[in-house]
Amino acid sequence: MLAWEGAPHARVELTLLGGAAMRRLNRRATGRRGLTDVIAFALPQPDGTVLGDVYVCPEAAERWVKSRGRGKGEGGPVDVELVRLAVHGTLHVLGFDHPEGPGRTRSAMWRRQERYVRRLSDGAR
Repeated sequence: MLAWEGAPHARVELTLLGGAAMRRLNRRATGRRGLTDVIAFALPQPDGTVLGDVYVCPEAAERWVKSRGRGKGEGGPVDVELVRLAVHGTLHVLGFDHPEGPGRTRSAMWRRQERYVRRLSDGAR
């Protein structure tokens, strides 16, 4: 995915966190209380490369899928939702963003994300 986005030398680390750890990180990083599904941090380097950390909470993904019957994107089980969250965080690390609210799922970033989710999920089957 990094090469597809023109960032072959970027390094993104993915960490899975339990619910309590993700709540603490969310509080420290954003000041918000509660469970969130993904948090991403980017650290652009002087040479133009990007280092990034993406934190994903499987517990939050599972809750979302169980409560809605599908993932936040175009549907799918928990494993697809975990792919979606990893892609979402990685795109944020690479500098992509989306609006909050109703335009979020119609944004260019969201459409790009869903293309990657389909590509990566289909390749795993």
